[in-house]
Amino acid sequence: MPHPRTRARRPLPAVEETSAGGVVVQHVGDGPQVAVIARRNRAGRVEWCLPKGHPEGTETLEQTAVREVAEETGITGRVLEPLGSIDYWFSVPDKRIHKVVHHFLLEMVSGDLTIEDDPDHEAIDVAWVPVPQLRERLTFANERRIADLAARRLGDLPSAGA
Repeated sequence: MPHPRTRARRPLPAVEETSAGGVVVQHVGDGPQVAVIARRNRAGRVEWCLPKGHPEGTETLEQTAVREVAEETGITGRVLEPLGSIDYWFSVPDKRIHKVVHHFLLEMVSGDLTIEDDPDHEAIDVAWVPVPQLRERLTFANERRIADLAARRLGDLPSAGA
Protein backbone atom coordinates (compact mmCIF):
# COMPACT_ATOMS: atom_id res chain seq x y z
CA MET A 1 0.00 0.00 0.00
CA PRO A 2 1.49 3.37 -0.96
CA HIS A 3 2.49 5.82 1.71
CA PRO A 4 -0.27 8.48 2.21
CA ARG A 5 2.02 11.24 0.93
CA THR A 6 2.89 9.37 -2.25
CA ARG A 7 -0.67 8.39 -3.13
CA ALA A 8 -1.60 9.68 -6.58
CA ARG A 9 -3.67 12.82 -6.40
CA ARG A 10 -6.69 13.12 -8.58
CA PRO A 11 -6.19 16.05 -10.95
CA LEU A 12 -8.50 18.98 -10.38
CA PRO A 13 -10.99 19.68 -13.16
CA ALA A 14 -10.12 22.64 -15.36
CA VAL A 15 -12.66 25.37 -16.04
CA GLU A 16 -12.51 28.12 -18.68
CA GLU A 17 -13.56 31.66 -17.65
CA THR A 18 -13.84 34.82 -19.71
CA SER A 19 -13.82 38.38 -18.39
CA ALA A 20 -13.60 41.84 -19.88
CA GLY A 21 -12.46 45.13 -18.47
CA GLY A 22 -10.69 48.25 -19.31
CA VAL A 23 -8.29 51.06 -18.99
CA VAL A 24 -10.65 54.02 -18.52
CA VAL A 25 -8.95 57.36 -19.07
CA GLN A 26 -9.82 60.90 -18.08
CA HIS A 27 -7.93 63.79 -19.63
CA VAL A 28 -6.90 66.48 -17.14
CA GLY A 29 -4.52 69.42 -17.30
CA ASP A 30 -1.51 67.40 -16.15
CA GLY A 31 -2.14 64.59 -18.62
CA PRO A 32 -4.26 61.45 -18.80
CA GLN A 33 -5.19 59.49 -15.69
CA VAL A 34 -6.48 55.92 -15.40
CA ALA A 35 -9.00 54.61 -12.85
CA VAL A 36 -7.71 51.56 -10.94
CA ILE A 37 -9.25 49.58 -8.12
CA ALA A 38 -7.83 47.97 -5.00
CA ARG A 39 -9.03 44.62 -3.68
CA ARG A 40 -7.84 42.07 -1.15
CA ASN A 41 -6.56 38.75 -2.46
CA ARG A 42 -7.25 35.41 -0.76
CA ALA A 43 -4.23 35.98 1.51
CA GLY A 44 -5.54 39.39 2.58
CA ARG A 45 -2.96 41.49 0.68
CA VAL A 46 -4.12 44.59 -1.19
CA GLU A 47 -3.75 44.38 -4.98
CA TRP A 48 -4.21 47.34 -7.33
CA CYS A 49 -5.65 46.27 -10.65
CA LEU A 50 -7.70 47.21 -13.67
CA PRO A 51 -11.48 46.81 -13.36
CA LYS A 52 -12.87 43.66 -14.98
CA GLY A 53 -15.56 41.03 -14.66
CA HIS A 54 -17.65 38.33 -16.29
CA PRO A 55 -20.17 38.92 -19.09
CA GLU A 56 -23.82 38.84 -18.09
CA GLY A 57 -26.46 37.34 -20.35
CA THR A 58 -25.81 38.16 -24.00
CA GLU A 59 -23.40 41.06 -23.38
CA THR A 60 -20.57 41.56 -25.82
CA LEU A 61 -17.06 41.87 -24.41
CA GLU A 62 -17.19 45.64 -25.05
CA GLN A 63 -20.50 45.94 -23.16
CA THR A 64 -19.07 43.90 -20.31
CA ALA A 65 -16.02 46.16 -20.10
CA VAL A 66 -18.17 49.31 -19.97
CA ARG A 67 -20.48 47.83 -17.30
CA GLU A 68 -17.67 46.44 -15.14
CA VAL A 69 -15.71 49.71 -15.27
CA ALA A 70 -18.84 51.60 -14.23
CA GLU A 71 -19.71 49.17 -11.43
CA GLU A 72 -16.19 48.99 -9.98
CA THR A 73 -15.09 52.62 -10.44
CA GLY A 74 -18.25 54.75 -10.81
CA ILE A 75 -16.98 55.95 -14.20
CA THR A 76 -19.00 55.54 -17.40
CA GLY A 77 -16.68 55.06 -20.35
CA ARG A 78 -16.87 54.80 -24.11
CA VAL A 79 -14.82 52.09 -25.80
CA LEU A 80 -12.14 53.52 -28.09
CA GLU A 81 -10.41 50.28 -29.09
CA PRO A 82 -9.35 46.84 -27.90
CA LEU A 83 -5.99 46.64 -26.11
CA GLY A 84 -5.50 42.89 -26.08
CA SER A 85 -6.06 39.94 -23.82
CA ILE A 86 -4.23 38.28 -20.97
CA ASP A 87 -4.68 34.76 -19.74
CA TYR A 88 -3.57 32.98 -16.61
CA TRP A 89 -4.28 29.95 -14.46
CA PHE A 90 -5.20 29.83 -10.79
CA SER A 91 -6.63 27.25 -8.45
CA VAL A 92 -9.41 27.19 -5.92
CA PRO A 93 -9.99 24.19 -3.66
CA ASP A 94 -12.13 22.23 -6.12
CA LYS A 95 -10.86 23.28 -9.58
CA ARG A 96 -8.20 24.94 -11.71
CA ILE A 97 -9.34 27.99 -13.64
CA HIS A 98 -7.97 29.21 -16.95
CA LYS A 99 -9.05 32.84 -17.20
CA VAL A 100 -8.90 35.03 -20.30
CA VAL A 101 -9.42 38.76 -19.73
CA HIS A 102 -10.11 41.02 -22.72
CA HIS A 103 -9.07 44.64 -22.14
CA PHE A 104 -10.32 47.77 -23.88
CA LEU A 105 -9.23 51.40 -23.89
CA LEU A 106 -12.13 53.55 -22.72
CA GLU A 107 -12.55 57.29 -22.55
CA MET A 108 -14.41 58.70 -19.55
CA VAL A 109 -17.85 60.04 -20.44
CA SER A 110 -19.24 60.79 -16.97
CA GLY A 111 -19.22 59.80 -13.33
CA ASP A 112 -17.29 60.18 -10.10
CA LEU A 113 -14.96 57.65 -8.50
CA THR A 114 -16.83 55.35 -6.14
CA ILE A 115 -16.88 51.69 -5.18
CA GLU A 116 -20.45 51.93 -3.85
CA ASP A 117 -21.99 50.43 -7.03
CA ASP A 118 -19.80 47.30 -7.04
CA PRO A 119 -22.39 44.51 -6.66
CA ASP A 120 -19.75 41.96 -5.59
CA HIS A 121 -18.09 44.36 -3.13
CA GLU A 122 -14.67 43.18 -4.35
CA ALA A 123 -13.24 46.68 -4.72
CA ILE A 124 -12.07 48.25 -1.46
CA ASP A 125 -10.70 51.46 -3.00
CA VAL A 126 -10.52 53.28 -6.32
CA ALA A 127 -8.15 55.99 -7.53
CA TRP A 128 -7.16 58.04 -10.55
CA VAL A 129 -3.52 57.35 -11.33
CA PRO A 130 -1.48 59.48 -13.77
CA VAL A 131 -0.37 57.33 -16.71
CA PRO A 132 3.37 57.72 -15.90
CA GLN A 133 2.74 56.25 -12.41
CA LEU A 134 0.48 53.41 -13.54
CA ARG A 135 3.26 50.79 -13.89
CA GLU A 136 4.34 51.22 -10.28
CA ARG A 137 0.74 51.16 -8.93
CA LEU A 138 -0.52 48.02 -10.71
CA THR A 139 0.23 44.76 -8.89
CA PHE A 140 0.34 42.35 -11.83
CA ALA A 141 2.91 42.33 -14.64
CA ASN A 142 0.34 41.26 -17.24
CA GLU A 143 -1.83 44.29 -16.38
CA ARG A 144 1.24 46.55 -16.51
CA ARG A 145 1.75 45.29 -20.07
CA ILE A 146 -1.86 46.29 -20.92
CA ALA A 147 -1.29 49.69 -19.29
CA ASP A 148 1.85 50.16 -21.41
CA LEU A 149 -0.19 49.42 -24.55
CA ALA A 150 -2.80 51.95 -23.43
CA ALA A 151 -0.13 54.60 -22.79
CA ARG A 152 1.30 54.06 -26.27
CA ARG A 153 -2.16 54.24 -27.84
CA LEU A 154 -2.99 57.41 -25.89
CA GLY A 155 0.07 59.02 -27.45
CA ASP A 156 -1.31 58.15 -30.89
CA LEU A 157 -4.92 59.28 -30.29
CA PRO A 158 -6.23 62.83 -30.45
CA SER A 159 -7.06 64.33 -27.04
CA ALA A 160 -10.62 64.22 -25.78
CA GLY A 161 -12.71 67.06 -27.10
CA ALA A 162 -10.25 67.79 -29.92
